[in-house]
Amino acid sequence: MLIYKIDVIEKLKEAGYNTTRLRREKLLSESALQYLREGKPVGTKPLDDICRLLNCQPGDILEYVKDE
Repeated sequence: MLIYKIDVIEKLKEAGYNTTRLRREKLLSESALQYLREGKPVGTKPLDDICRLLNCQPGDILEYVKDE
């Protein structure tokens, strides 16, 4: 299963993107933000957007761990 290595919403805030700005400027959808809050993996489009905003690679955000 995929898990987040970082708190994505916190990193976005540190980069100047609070949730209001993300929604208002349509940088991320409300459903993507909700998935991030719940720790669920987002789709490829939101992941691409997050990587662009944070100037990072998907591997900097997500990690694969075996299910127990």
